[in-house]
Amino acid sequence: MLQCLSDELLSGGFRIFSDLQSGQRPWLELVYQVKGRMTTQLAQMSKGQRLQIWGPLGNSFSNSAVEHLVMVAGGIGQTPFLTLAQEALGGAAYGTPARQNGYASNVYLLYGARSANYFAGLDEFRATGLKLELATDDGSIGPPQRVTDLLKNRLRELSNSSVRVVCCGPEPMMEAVSEIAQHHQVACEVSLETPMACGIGICFTCVAKVKQSDGNWDYKRTCIDGPIFNAPDIVW
Repeated sequence: MLQCLSDELLSGGFRIFSDLQSGQRPWLELVYQVKGRMTTQLAQMSKGQRLQIWGPLGNSFSNSAVEHLVMVAGGIGQTPFLTLAQEALGGAAYGTPARQNGYASNVYLLYGARSANYFAGLDEFRATGLKLELATDDGSIGPPQRVTDLLKNRLRELSNSSVRVVCCGPEPMMEAVSEIAQHHQVACEVSLETPMACGIGICFTCVAKVKQSDGNWDYKRTCIDGPIFNAPDIVW
């Protein structure tokens, strides 16, 4: 969670794109798109200005062993996947104590955007050793297609294999990814992008409808119960 000190009511949740070490000082890289007051103010800040930051918060993607980990990103939904790919392929370990890493034999990033100039971090992703596939709505890279088209093709090729899908991006895209994964009988986790105000479960502004074991649904707070949920549990 970041908060602009000039406006205590201006805060928001961000995913860590990467963590860097410079000597003994840790650095975090965050990726955002300028859309509202919070990101507009962030874009206008200069070096030396201070922010309040607290975290990490919420839960995490599964790290159980799998042959193929397929990451599906739309818009700026690629932001949680660099560190996940590094962990899954054994290139980095996170947490205290460190989580199990090196649990996927193959990692794919299926990344979709409106146009080629909306892609970000491609070199960083390629450096992890994952398999990168891109889709653009306007055909500026490859034929015009959606990232869900890439997913359908990939799951057909990986049939009869151990596969897990993880997804982040616009809600309609995540719903479509969930349906595709269910059709192929593949486990799927989604990272919800519900706007967060407090980050610690007090304000209830980030709730999502989640199915319960009795068949009904209840509101769950994305900031502390998520942001990662099993896709079939979400009431879209």
